[in-house]
Amino acid sequence: MTTAQALLEVQDLKKYFPVQKGVLRRTVGYVKAVDGVSFRLQPGETLGIVGESGCGKSTLARTIMRVLEPTAGKILLDGQDISQLSGKALRRIRRKFQMVFQDPYASLNPRMSVQDIIAEPLVVNGLVAARDIPAVVADLLEKVGLKADDRQRYPHEFSGGQRQRIGIARAIAVQPRLIVADEAVSALDVSIQAQILNLMQGLKQELGLSYVFISHNLAVVRYISDQVGVMYLGHLVELTTKQALYQQPLHPYSEALLSAALEPSRKHKRERILLRGDVPNPAHPPTGCPFHTRCPKVMDVCRQSRPTLREAAPGHWVACHLH
Repeated sequence: MTTAQALLEVQDLKKYFPVQKGVLRRTVGYVKAVDGVSFRLQPGETLGIVGESGCGKSTLARTIMRVLEPTAGKILLDGQDISQLSGKALRRIRRKFQMVFQDPYASLNPRMSVQDIIAEPLVVNGLVAARDIPAVVADLLEKVGLKADDRQRYPHEFSGGQRQRIGIARAIAVQPRLIVADEAVSALDVSIQAQILNLMQGLKQELGLSYVFISHNLAVVRYISDQVGVMYLGHLVELTTKQALYQQPLHPYSEALLSAALEPSRKHKRERILLRGDVPNPAHPPTGCPFHTRCPKVMDVCRQSRPTLREAAPGHWVACHLH
């Protein structure tokens, strides 16, 4: 968290979903999917977000993208708060940030040709004349490792990995500065995952992109990320460089996640940490630290007071009373 101008700055972001009951659908509570997340992303960096299923990773991604409306907090893109924008103002700035979705089968319209799919954001933003669309789409397809002739085909004619390449081509068509990738490789075979990750790394260098990369796969995040944030029950509990996190995690939850990951070398194999119980209901989160009900190092203060994200070591932020 430096003082330099960040490309993306998220400040105390919250996304609550109302719980409604009865014939009149009265709101009786809220599911706190994202509950006070803050971080900064510098130009050219990749921030990986990891955590168990249901921790709020995908909701965070969709809220940053304004696919979901934030309940509270700020989303600053190049210093401009996009959380309050709507209508034409939001459409104008959407060119700066695009999204790659998890499911390459559901994210492409089966009734549209590849050319129409990739050209749609270009047409909507008025970036390319109609006569130039075939050439521009062909160039984008070649950038992502497909053939120019593929533009006349339809999504059902491609494999999962090829469809994800089409999704990436669509995302980079408007020359964004930021791409939010929500589990972009989790639906693909392992060998294809590596190809897509290498493609994204190459595009990052070629086009000067920054990524927020959401994943539950610690190996994938380690490969592609510069910074890593660990989420638990809607909270960011640790944020640091990937080297610091994987070598010396400070939060007990991070330690447990890393202990469960497969280590390629027995020399660095960690002792497995088994967490007791289940993830609490986000509609009724525990008081104090959200992790204290499962934490092997719990203290009395953990049950009473929620720790804030603070810098325990240079560039290493953690929300834990142990630090």
